Amino acid sequence: MTVSILIFLPVVAAIIVALLKNGVAKYAALFFSVAELVIAGIFLSRFTPDASTQFAIDVPWIAKFGIYFSAGIDGISMIMVLLTTLLVPLIILSTFEHQHKKAGAFYGLILFMQAGLLVVFTALDGFLFYVGWEAALIPIYFICALWGGENRIRITIKFFIYTFAGSLFMLVGIIYMYLQNPGKTYDLHEFYRIGLDVHHQSLVFWAFFLAFAIKMPLFPFHTWQPDTYTEAPTAGTMLLSGIMLKMGIYGVIRWLIPNAPAGFLHWQSLVMILAVIGIVYASIIAFNQKDGKRLVAYSSIAHVGLIAAGIFAWNATGVQGALIQMLNHGINVVGMFFIWDIISRRMNTREISELGGIAKVAPQFSIAFLIIVLGTVGLPLTNGFVGEFLLLNSVFNYSAIHYMNITISAIAGLTIIFGAVYMLRMYKNVMQGETNELTATFTDITASEKLTLGIICILIIAIGVYPHPIMHISEAAVHNLIQSINAKL
Repeated sequence: MTVSILIFLPVVAAIIVALLKNGVAKYAALFFSVAELVIAGIFLSRFTPDASTQFAIDVPWIAKFGIYFSAGIDGISMIMVLLTTLLVPLIILSTFEHQHKKAGAFYGLILFMQAGLLVVFTALDGFLFYVGWEAALIPIYFICALWGGENRIRITIKFFIYTFAGSLFMLVGIIYMYLQNPGKTYDLHEFYRIGLDVHHQSLVFWAFFLAFAIKMPLFPFHTWQPDTYTEAPTAGTMLLSGIMLKMGIYGVIRWLIPNAPAGFLHWQSLVMILAVIGIVYASIIAFNQKDGKRLVAYSSIAHVGLIAAGIFAWNATGVQGALIQMLNHGINVVGMFFIWDIISRRMNTREISELGGIAKVAPQFSIAFLIIVLGTVGLPLTNGFVGEFLLLNSVFNYSAIHYMNITISAIAGLTIIFGAVYMLRMYKNVMQGETNELTATFTDITASEKLTLGIICILIIAIGVYPHPIMHISEAAVHNLIQSINAKL
């Protein structure tokens, strides 16, 4: 049993679903996505949490150019596979109250995007990684362009230009590594063995970093994100924020730092500064947002800034924290965007100032909303606390070693305070107080909404109370990676 079944099932499913009519398409898409989750669960049950790569496939693809269809799963990849296969069925389920035109095409694109994401998270060949990277971009472009808001074309073109330009830099970096490889293959582990000097590693660093920083997005490469998140259909926003931005973070861990460790060390402080600036910058802008969906978009930039800071602090605590926080952030941000989708559909507005008192007429909705907010701000015993604690601890450890950068850890710690302020204030203005003429007609959640929010809330609490099983999956792989990179440094 190899990882190929995880990659190709969504492709086959996408073709089938694309041929189905509206009513049947969404149920078929949900069925296939749940089947993919079950298969991922089987992989997890057979997975040995050590540093090895398992369920691997390695067959010639374009052998003349050293290109192989090579993919596998280790502890780091497994977290990302779980993230992808868990969130896609939740995202599909969250769309059940919508009536999408050409629903077969809509859900087919979601499933095809899932296949591209899984290629990225399991690829062991540089060319295959790039193919998966682009394959995940194409479906989300059409999802945003065809089912987005009024300004979708202009915003989607900007998004495409940003991400495609970054991808070209990465392609140049991959080809350069191939040319420097004596074996003339794109094999990831062969890339790791290439011994470049600091100057050439810096060039490789920036080739990869630009692609990954745009995808995350990291300040100042973030300007496409708020508009795209706002104009995209809710399912597209969930795919972008919940899973797709994790491609950039994963790329840093798997492809950037191991391939250019000396270049990483040379530019480490600069990236830490950019990450911390992004935390503060996005939080301050989130304070002033009147559109709830846009507020969540900026909060995502702040959270990603902390994840990036934890990774670039480069210690086991930070990388472990980044991996579990990628999972947690995906769960929480999908929940937040679903909350605003429900409000938008019922009230036909996302303006926070026009809302209020919803808790009085929709108690079940208010409880789910509160749990998701508390997970997002990192309340102890919620999933957000686990990741943020590890990430902040890693940044403090970095500051202790680089004593001149103690300010970085202090500023990074503000993310918890800022996040609590603007998120709790948003909840208060939307849910508390007296109802008005608009919110008095708000109806409580339906069966499909209750199921989606219920699963999200259970995950928030379960991971917050007992995160050990998830952290144990990646622990050995993270320690092995850090030790091998530190040995080079």
